Amino acid sequence: MERTDSLLRMLKINYMSSQDDEDEFTWQPVLRIFSDMQEDQIKTIERDGRKVLQYVLLDRDNANSVFNLVTQSRENARAVQDNITKELWQCLNEFYHIVHDQRFANSLKWDDPVTVLDSLIKQCMIYYGISDITMFRGEGLCFMNIGKFLERCMQSADILDVKFSNLSYDLDKTTDTTYWKYLLLSVSGYALYLKKYRSGFEAANIIDQVLFNVDFPRAVLYSMNQLNRNFTRLKSEQNTEGYSKVEFLIGKLRSKLQYTTVQSVSRMGLHDYLTEIRSDIIAIGETLNQYYFAYS
Repeated sequence: MERTDSLLRMLKINYMSSQDDEDEFTWQPVLRIFSDMQEDQIKTIERDGRKVLQYVLLDRDNANSVFNLVTQSRENARAVQDNITKELWQCLNEFYHIVHDQRFANSLKWDDPVTVLDSLIKQCMIYYGISDITMFRGEGLCFMNIGKFLERCMQSADILDVKFSNLSYDLDKTTDTTYWKYLLLSVSGYALYLKKYRSGFEAANIIDQVLFNVDFPRAVLYSMNQLNRNFTRLKSEQNTEGYSKVEFLIGKLRSKLQYTTVQSVSRMGLHDYLTEIRSDIIAIGETLNQYYFAYS
């Protein structure tokens, strides 16, 4: 569900951006993050917004399509129905039926794409609201939040990596302010940026916000702090080995983020730094799976 929400928000912002610059705009960054397409396949549809939306929202062969993500979320919920609330199940079930309804496919084909995307984003917001106000504060919610914040860390790192790859990772390279505006809008960070950084749009400040800002809900460090808070609640005498190994990996990544500055990232190279972050996130996920899910 976290991946669905991130994907929908990015699609909406990118579609709005495409209307401002129809001749030069490309959907390549979205397709690189949210599909398994090869570069030659991407080039065939990267400038056709309707085709991209059809592929990313409804294509059954795309594992990261909203259709498949929502379907998988519902199946996961079905498997643990005894551990989630009735309201949460009903919310996911409703979302499932929306994306399976032929009327939705027709709306996507003929209606305003922003209106269609807004209706799906609203379903995600309802999901988050229901999970927050109805779920018991126990292990089930902790695992949900761990998954949510792991995914959010990965999405924020991927978005930075793809967007800065267009600038060849040159933090001093000048670019149109609309480029930074849409990057921030895609991670819901535009309003906060305007409040905190009064000097205008600078690459260094954007990296600082998306990676290190502890008050920004989609910052990598904020997400890691929330992940750590939820994971510590799982401590018990039954799985001390697994707990210690995951705790070590979480602490290692948090320290890397806490004691790194934008200047040191610049010296190391943004792409190399983000690659390390992604590897650390994957290691946490794999170790969690090994000790908490693999034998269940």
